[in-house]
Amino acid sequence: MAGTDDEAVAAADDALYVLTAVLLTPAQFPSVLGDDYPEACAALDLAPRADGYGLVLGQDGDGARWTVVIDDVSLVAVAIASWDCGMEYELSPDERAVVTALPGWPLAVAVAAPGVPAPHDPPAEAAGRPALSPPDTGSWGPAQRRLGADEIALQWAAWREQIDDADFAAPGERVRAAESAPAGGAGASSGGHAGVRRVLAEARAYVDSPPPLGRVRSSFAPGEARTLRADGPGWSIVARTDDIAFVLLDEEPGEVLPVGRGPELPGLLEALDKMAVRPL
Repeated sequence: MAGTDDEAVAAADDALYVLTAVLLTPAQFPSVLGDDYPEACAALDLAPRADGYGLVLGQDGDGARWTVVIDDVSLVAVAIASWDCGMEYELSPDERAVVTALPGWPLAVAVAAPGVPAPHDPPAEAAGRPALSPPDTGSWGPAQRRLGADEIALQWAAWREQIDDADFAAPGERVRAAESAPAGGAGASSGGHAGVRRVLAEARAYVDSPPPLGRVRSSFAPGEARTLRADGPGWSIVARTDDIAFVLLDEEPGEVLPVGRGPELPGLLEALDKMAVRPL
């Protein structure tokens, strides 16, 4: 476990106004931080603890941004669940649960604490390390690719309705999605796309040689289906186990490449789902 910087923790604990919180576990972690759980932990200089962490994002009395890492994962999970249900929940971690306090926020936060200065990075002498910051959304790269996959998973129905299954009739053919498609750009393709073939081959290899923890994750979906998420070097897959898949590539900025079920995709998705980590 990463050592605690006493000065940074003291600064962050001094009247920390909690704005939001996220989980950092093998099954649920901010994908902007990496393709898998160990990579996400490394981005924050944390050891990949088996039970994971909770990340509490807030401001101190001077308005400085802080990310407080705690090992009480269940506390953060209860807070997130309460907020998602529209309920109030005061997240006040016990100081004994604090692992470290990191300057800045790794994610974009749209709100600010009332009655304190606007959010800003803490002074370098108090921080002890460069401040965390969300990825630049103005350019395409691994973080933006993973964020795009997050958006598809959250807005599956909106993306799925843009795709006519007839698009898969001509392998390798690409068309632009309808103008009403969600922001981010989209294209239609089938398994005939060279990049998609490579991604599917690498995903199949995961079945025989398990990748780092968190590269393949499974979460709830309507009915009997699961939402499947797989990431790898330069690519992300989002799929429903009873439907199609979407592929995003680092080398194809802003493009979303749908993959029809065909004869092979159902078996691949089933195998990946069996090996995937799942939320507790």
